[in-house]
Amino acid sequence: MNHLLSIEKRNSVLNRMAKILEQERANLKAINQQDLNNYTGDDLAMEKRLLVDDAKIDGMILSLQQLASQEDPIGVERFHFVHDNGIKITNKTAAFGTIMIIYESRPDVTVEAGGIAFKSGNKILLKGGKESLGSNLKIVELWHQALTDNNVATSWVEYLNYDSTETQAFLEKPTQKVDLIVPRGGENLIAFVKKHATCPVIISGRGNNFVYVNAEANLEKATAIIINGKTSNISVCNALDKVLIDTNLDNWEAFAKKIISELQQRNVTVLGDENISKATNVPQIESELIWHEEFLDYKIVIGTTNSNQEAIDKINTYCGGHSASIITQNNAIAQEFMENVDTAAVYQNASTRFTDGGQFGLGGELAISTDKLHQRGPIGLQHLVTNKWYIYGDGQIR
Repeated sequence: MNHLLSIEKRNSVLNRMAKILEQERANLKAINQQDLNNYTGDDLAMEKRLLVDDAKIDGMILSLQQLASQEDPIGVERFHFVHDNGIKITNKTAAFGTIMIIYESRPDVTVEAGGIAFKSGNKILLKGGKESLGSNLKIVELWHQALTDNNVATSWVEYLNYDSTETQAFLEKPTQKVDLIVPRGGENLIAFVKKHATCPVIISGRGNNFVYVNAEANLEKATAIIINGKTSNISVCNALDKVLIDTNLDNWEAFAKKIISELQQRNVTVLGDENISKATNVPQIESELIWHEEFLDYKIVIGTTNSNQEAIDKINTYCGGHSASIITQNNAIAQEFMENVDTAAVYQNASTRFTDGGQFGLGGELAISTDKLHQRGPIGLQHLVTNKWYIYGDGQIR
């Protein structure tokens, strides 16, 4: 187990890292451009995640500054009890120890997720994708500089430059103690980690989010929320992939035509179920299996439902457990929907794009968990802890 660094030391490293990032801004962008030039795929979402521009560097710096300003998540008392025999029992938050973050093409994860794991008292093992290798290695170099400048061992942040075979071998038989693994990426990466890991894994990242337009929806709000959810950023797990329209909505066909026109003007490929296809002439889906898919692309599926319960059932059958939103002016219907839809985040009259640690007031996130243990939804600094029992006695026996 790692010897816990003081909160002052952890904060000092984070603040120093923020300053170094600013100083190395131009160099980091130049190295990232090499990664972009070397990428030969045609995945738009991958390219967006891979890019490191001024806005992303600003976000990295801000996340480090916010982390440094937050309270220490370690040693927070959660429970206290004094036994009849005088024993004092306290439960407090504690660091996991060593956290491995395995991710695909997002260099900003090397800073933001790494920063959260470090602030919460953990040693960090980073394993990024080959597409962003140059950017990741540069950022780890900056981490090491920040650590060294504070007389902290560079082993607190380690990059595992492994290929897939070496990664599998490490997951199955780690050469050092790993207490928790957090995969950040698509379904294939998550399945790979779940299959081979021998320690606890926090499952995160799969979106496939739904919006349900109820019969009592404000259609201006519905239109804005759907357009925002689908087009503002296709590369993120909180993007919108599926829309359900209540056929009890007055003139639902006209609304469907309008929203499809708005989406197509923004170069979104629209597919529909049988009802939507007949009403609007968009291509009909070839299989119900498409309702399971997360697109990470300018693509959306629109379908119809005949009741609120049918919408709830369809979302619970096909969604990724991430986010779902109901558009309605009826608060009672919204509450029933929100209580019965089985996703980490449920919304009334708002975009699923808000499912994000920063937007939820957490100051950033390690990941967005679709598991129900150990924490569901955005995992912020205060959630990336385990706990420990402290028992103080004076010779008591049982």
